Amino acid sequence: MPEPVRRIEVFTGAGRRRNWSAAEKAAIVAESYDSGTTVCGVARRHGLTPQQLFAWRRQARRTESASLFVPAVIEAAPLPGPPLATAPPRTRRRKIPDIELEIAGVEVRIGSAASPRAIAAVIRALKQST
Repeated sequence: MPEPVRRIEVFTGAGRRRNWSAAEKAAIVAESYDSGTTVCGVARRHGLTPQQLFAWRRQARRTESASLFVPAVIEAAPLPGPPLATAPPRTRRRKIPDIELEIAGVEVRIGSAASPRAIAAVIRALKQST
């Protein structure tokens, strides 16, 4: 005796692949990491297969690890104020570095005399140590 059919899915529409924008993929991947949700549940809600969602998650992890740079914040140096009536005692000023980096908890200050080659070598060394 043949087994009865338990579930039937009917696909309607053009029958072509759906193109997801990067923003839609990112939102679905983020939803799949929410606590109390499962990848299968999120995939089902959005009409995906779990394998497709796992592939998107893998792709997002690769993209995150490839983008190790952070936005730079540039601050203008304060303008000198008007001269004081009585000049303060001269103190030795510490030169403020032109570039400050923090990678994996390590702070690096680079002066304006550093060559681009030296800066790149420092960044490579910091990346390898993490």
